[in-house]
Amino acid sequence: MKIGIYSGSFNPIHIGHLALANYLCEYEGLDQVWFLVSPHNPLKEQSDLMEDSLRLRLVQLAVAGYDKFVASDFEFHLPRPSYTIHTLDALKQHYPQHTFTLIIGSDNWYHFHRWYQWERILAENPLMIYPRPDYPVDASALPSGVRLAPTPLLEVSSTFIRQALAEGRDVRYFLHPAVYQAIYNL
Repeated sequence: MKIGIYSGSFNPIHIGHLALANYLCEYEGLDQVWFLVSPHNPLKEQSDLMEDSLRLRLVQLAVAGYDKFVASDFEFHLPRPSYTIHTLDALKQHYPQHTFTLIIGSDNWYHFHRWYQWERILAENPLMIYPRPDYPVDASALPSGVRLAPTPLLEVSSTFIRQALAEGRDVRYFLHPAVYQAIYNL
C-alpha cells in the first residue's frame, strides 16, 4: 500500500488536518494516511502541548470509521526527541510491505534545512508538500522525489483552536464532532 505519513503534534486535530488527508487519499494516489502523533517536535516548545494520550485519543476519535485514515502512536515508542529520519527508518523496518511518503506543509518545507539529517530524508524518501498560508512553493524548483500537492488552502491551525478554546469560544465546526464532544467534556 501507498501510505502517507502525516506526523505532527495534532494539538488538537481539527478539520483542516482531516480535509487535507482526505484530499491526499482521493486525489493524490495515497491508499491511506497514517496520523503519527508526535510526542515532541524538537523544533517546537513543549509547554502548551496536551498530554500525549489525550492527543492520540482525539486523533482516534477523529479518524474512526474511515478505513483510509489510521491513528498511530508509533512515535511514542521511539527515542525522544522524535526525529523524522528515525521514524521513517523504523516504519520501513516494521512495515516493509508498504511504501511511505512523508507529508509536510509548505511552512515546514521552508524550514526543512533545519531538520535532523534532512539530506538523507530527501535522498531516501518521497515527500509530498501541501500549501500553507504565507509559504509559497515553486513546484518547478523542487528536488527529485518531492512534489507539491495542489490541495485546497485551509487557514485553520491548532494554535487558533487552542486560543479559541482558552477564550471560551464555540469552535465546534472547526473540529470533528467526536473531538468537539471529547474536548468540551474534559
